[in-house]
Amino acid sequence: MLKKYLFLTKPGILFGNFVTTLGGFFLAAQGSVDFLLLIITLLGTTLVVASGCVVNNVIDQDIDQKMERTMNRALVKKTISPSVALAFSAALGILGFALLWFFVNAYAFGFAVLGFVVYVIFYSLWSKRTSIHQTVIGSISGASPPVIGYTAVTNEFDVAALLIFLAYALWQMPHSWGIAVYRFNDYKNAGIPILPVARSIFRTKVESLIYVLLFAAVLNGLYCFGYTNVFFLITFNALCAYWVYLSLIGFKAEDDQLWAKRYFLYSVILITALSFSFSFSYVSPAPHLPLF
Repeated sequence: MLKKYLFLTKPGILFGNFVTTLGGFFLAAQGSVDFLLLIITLLGTTLVVASGCVVNNVIDQDIDQKMERTMNRALVKKTISPSVALAFSAALGILGFALLWFFVNAYAFGFAVLGFVVYVIFYSLWSKRTSIHQTVIGSISGASPPVIGYTAVTNEFDVAALLIFLAYALWQMPHSWGIAVYRFNDYKNAGIPILPVARSIFRTKVESLIYVLLFAAVLNGLYCFGYTNVFFLITFNALCAYWVYLSLIGFKAEDDQLWAKRYFLYSVILITALSFSFSFSYVSPAPHLPLF
């Protein structure tokens, strides 16, 4: 039974957001990590994300039964009732938000609220079913955890926080479209108007390449503004160069699904390596460029 509740929280998404929260925290910590604050921030953020994922499961019951990869979820199989799932979500959310509000700071709490509201209301309830721009809208929620990690340390929103928010949002597009091309038939059968289904796989490859280049350009701003060192510059651009390469060979791929699987998996490797690299990328003293 515990396993069913665990899978309601979408462990893969939890892991991804755990890693990006860690990355934001490492970037802000500049080599001096407050481990108690780190644990509370990670726990609070993970609980909030888990809460949103459970609500998403409740909302997507009708879609999930039409998709091969989701048709065995507990709510589809009715082994957990929607009311029990919502109560579970509420418990997770209340605890997560409380940890961020009482033990971290208002910035971390505010971005957790932003990510939750966008994911549940603007993405799950609305744009996922109705708009080709769903991925852009959903990217706001995906970009919130690294900013939560960053502002947990700095207690302010500065240029670096803005850059990681924009960059992690840009990363979401090629990452999500890679999944959508790989699982094309699932999305088509469920009637989800994501870019590959609503337009074409070729257009998806073109836009994915554009977003990879934008992602690289924006996050290089961390070095340009003095927040990171040469190690970051070399490591990050090497990672991005290979992602550009994968984007380009996609135009000649004989099997779009196999290419998309490789493309998606590399996006996960890249964001994980990037997030951990921030623990070695700091400079001293860090620049002070607050926005609010």
